[in-house]
Amino acid sequence: MIIDKRILAAACFLFLSSCGLRRHETTETYVLVAANTKIPYWQEAIAGLSAAAHDFDVKTDVAGPDTYDPKAEKEEMMKVIAKKPAGILVSAADKDIMKDAIDAAMDAGIPVVTIDADSPASKRLLFIGTNNYDAGLIGGGLLAKALNGKGSVVFYSIPGQSNLAERLQGYQRALAREPGIKIDEVIDIKGESTAAFDATQSLLSSKKNQIPDAFVCLEALACPEVADVLTRAKLTGKTIIAMDTSPATLDWIKKGVIRATIAQKPYTMAYYGLRVLDDIHHNRPATSDANHGGLPTFIDTGTTVVDSSNVASFQPKS
Repeated sequence: MIIDKRILAAACFLFLSSCGLRRHETTETYVLVAANTKIPYWQEAIAGLSAAAHDFDVKTDVAGPDTYDPKAEKEEMMKVIAKKPAGILVSAADKDIMKDAIDAAMDAGIPVVTIDADSPASKRLLFIGTNNYDAGLIGGGLLAKALNGKGSVVFYSIPGQSNLAERLQGYQRALAREPGIKIDEVIDIKGESTAAFDATQSLLSSKKNQIPDAFVCLEALACPEVADVLTRAKLTGKTIIAMDTSPATLDWIKKGVIRATIAQKPYTMAYYGLRVLDDIHHNRPATSDANHGGLPTFIDTGTTVVDSSNVASFQPKS
């Protein structure tokens, strides 16, 4: 179903504008739960969370492992639930593993909003983040243009994350219109940048005269490593399309090694996520069912293509 983004934006504005000024309890705390909390992507989200906390005069906290570990994320969320916060924002590193924890929070009367990575089969109230299928379509268009409709491509991903699966589906749909472009394989980096580095080195060694023409990263960690490996090997003329705007990714775009990246808005996800939770806490819907109660099921925070033409605007001013 295609949703007019103007209608969605208007609906979101009407929903959120009811927040207004209100008295907050001194114990009112909202928690963001995520994996890999130390990477630049989540640091940007935490900045958005902090800004919203200041604007709404509430307390916030962050929980989750410093590395990609869905089981550890679930354990951390269960600890958060025991503290009975006013609401939880969570990025589901693995949609199936996190489902029970999300449901446990909702059953305990704690409203849960997913951001960045959804767990659609859970009882979460709504999802705030990127339209990941559309992001894949956008990336697929960039890839097809860069390859002039012909070549082989390798993807880097993490199984179990619904957002990455949706991005791959978008790419696959875009490339279905390009019979000259073939997908060689999808590499599981297991949430570790070092795994992307090692896998790329192994790929170059095993393929030799059949090295892929393009490398596409569905998450934030892999592409700087891919760029590093190709540069060390003195391989030029390859297309790299990244995800997100880590400083390393932006540096490689500036150097002309990464062709483009698709930027998400983690700051916006966390900022509006807290704003929504605050509104739900003070104006709780008559039903917690995500299909009722007047809540939207999805708020699209949008994407931006970053390449050599605009990369400077995404880098901090020196």
